[in-house]
Amino acid sequence: MLSAFLDNVTTVLLIVPVTLAICKTLHVPAYPYLFAEIFASNIGGTATLIGDPPNILIGSQVGLTFNDFVFHLTPVIVIVMMAQAMIIHFLWGNDLKASHDAEARVMAMNAADSILDWRLLRQSLAILTLVMIAFVLARPLHLEPATIAMLGAAVLMLLDNWAHHTEKAAHNIHQTFGDVEWITIFFFIGLFVVVHGVDVGGLLNLLAKQLVAATGGNMAHAGYAVLWSSAVLSAIVDNIPFVATMIPLIKNMAPDFGGADHIQPLWWCLSLGACLGGNGTLIGASANLTVAGIGDRNGVPFSFVTYTLYAFPMMVVSLTICHIYVWWRYF
Repeated sequence: MLSAFLDNVTTVLLIVPVTLAICKTLHVPAYPYLFAEIFASNIGGTATLIGDPPNILIGSQVGLTFNDFVFHLTPVIVIVMMAQAMIIHFLWGNDLKASHDAEARVMAMNAADSILDWRLLRQSLAILTLVMIAFVLARPLHLEPATIAMLGAAVLMLLDNWAHHTEKAAHNIHQTFGDVEWITIFFFIGLFVVVHGVDVGGLLNLLAKQLVAATGGNMAHAGYAVLWSSAVLSAIVDNIPFVATMIPLIKNMAPDFGGADHIQPLWWCLSLGACLGGNGTLIGASANLTVAGIGDRNGVPFSFVTYTLYAFPMMVVSLTICHIYVWWRYF
């Protein structure tokens, strides 16, 4: 649920340390829980526009709204999450048992003691709620999601520094900007420049026509091809640059299927394939590597082969459910 409204990496950064602390107190292995959280973050993030970076890219480049993603993707994501939870329980559920004393120690913990700044917490939750409401109303408000997000961040920064002295406020602002992932931002700037150059050069148009020809001009076949190829390739390479490359390719397919208004099912296939395909291997999504890194530093090793042996078949189950869903709803 958190991943539907926060970035996947942010979600696991919040959840994984708590998980490790609880597992240590319960004396149970942490790996099954961390594995489940990788899957849950990538699955939950698929449900909304802002939950996963591939969706943000698709929404901003195609003009799809927050409500569009919720209406078209959330129903199948609920089913996928239920199916994956059942599989995880089948794999590990019976082995995860704790003593009554360990359970009592966990229940005696006071979560409120972990909050260091109640004022900032209340402000953050209030601003986050308003940002979510604005996302839902983005079309009537004639605002882009990026505008809403930046405005919310600016207001929260202002509130956080309102009571501080001038010098401390300036220091906090500089520190906040220093925490921004500038390397990632400039990576995407460079990536979009390269992709646009390839698009203008005609390569993506050529590939789009070949894909249409390979599917016999059938929209359903094209959708299935996008869904499964996106999943497999996103498991091999990070899904963000893959989606950035696929967006103009699918746009070039629009004339062969009657225009941009007729290819919307292809965007949902791309989103489902890229986001859920990221679960297939450790390198498929940023959240996977983040959890694996934290786990390794805390004595919970993540082997690429072991993870893939569990994750790839589960990813195939997810995609099979999505295949049935898009066939039933769109084709």
